[in-house]
Amino acid sequence: MSDVLQLTCDLISRMSVTPDDAGCQALIAERLQAAGFTCEHLRYGAVDNLWATHGTEGPTLVLLGHTDVVPPGPREAWSSDPFVPEVRDGVLYGRGAADMKGSVAAFVVAAEAFVAVHPEHPGRLALLLTSDEEGDAIDGVRRVARTFAEREERLDWCVTGEPSSTAVLGDLLRVGRRGSLTGSLVVRGIQGHVAYPDKARNPVHEAAPALAELVARQWDSGYETFPPTSLQISNIEAGTGASNVIPGELRVLFNLRYNPHWDAVRLEQECERMLRSHGLDFRVDWHRSGEPFHTPEGKLRSVAREVLAAHAGKAPEESTGGGTSDARFIAPLGAQCIEVGPVNASIHQVDEHVRLADLEALPGLYLTLIERLLLSDGAA
Repeated sequence: MSDVLQLTCDLISRMSVTPDDAGCQALIAERLQAAGFTCEHLRYGAVDNLWATHGTEGPTLVLLGHTDVVPPGPREAWSSDPFVPEVRDGVLYGRGAADMKGSVAAFVVAAEAFVAVHPEHPGRLALLLTSDEEGDAIDGVRRVARTFAEREERLDWCVTGEPSSTAVLGDLLRVGRRGSLTGSLVVRGIQGHVAYPDKARNPVHEAAPALAELVARQWDSGYETFPPTSLQISNIEAGTGASNVIPGELRVLFNLRYNPHWDAVRLEQECERMLRSHGLDFRVDWHRSGEPFHTPEGKLRSVAREVLAAHAGKAPEESTGGGTSDARFIAPLGAQCIEVGPVNASIHQVDEHVRLADLEALPGLYLTLIERLLLSDGAA
């Protein structure tokens, strides 16, 4: 069994359902310390974070990942135990195989190989792991980023191991992510009998035109490789359950995925302006998941493009689609960020899996990226 497969299996075997790390980071830290890395454990609340570094001078390359996984769902729906890794027909099955214990294991193997061959390398190679990516993302990389800002950590490049590929390993290079903003809207009315609407005020009726305007609005036409900003209503709730009662309150949950044309503050202000224009009695509580980030053309993108093209046989699609990732907390620190990882077809699903051929190729991809970024002329 190869080193990367063995480590991936060891990590899958640890039931690290978010935010429980279940000993994954301790296992990794032991290996990295043996390879010469300095490891710092940053625990905030119930969340474990590991910061491992090798080297001191020059630019810093961060390998960013998470050791937590989503719950497996009904065990009986799986073909095998989700926390007992199993190889069948050239495929490794288990919760976290693709998202993202396979990438984390590949990071470790690549980092070990790099410092073994280049013990006095220029620059600094770092791994940052959290157990709070799949959960609330409060005490994970978001909190670590605050610590880094306070102590003025230098971060130049960040490679996140999220499963970014679509059909074959290396066919897509993530060069940014949209921002995510969630609004919890409460529209207040006056409860009453449906037969006497003059003695009540129906918040559903009052809010309907405003919601229609929010949904129909074209917020922008996109930004470089970003799609247009979109608003989606995800939940609406009102009423007592009785058909003859006008509700006294309407609750609406909606989310905006937005490109760099906007920031959270401006979107909040614009949404509230639109709601006020309809004369509503309302309140909105906002949750800012993260601002958009975008890595412009430069060394990180060009190196990653060449490395992935050499593996996949053609240049990767360069995309900013998908949801969000922990890189949204690293980008504001000044780092250019990309995402390179395995095929994402089975993530969060029953029978999550990764092809063995892809898993075996990942350490080599990451090692080449590390060497091209830290060893090439002009790395500093």
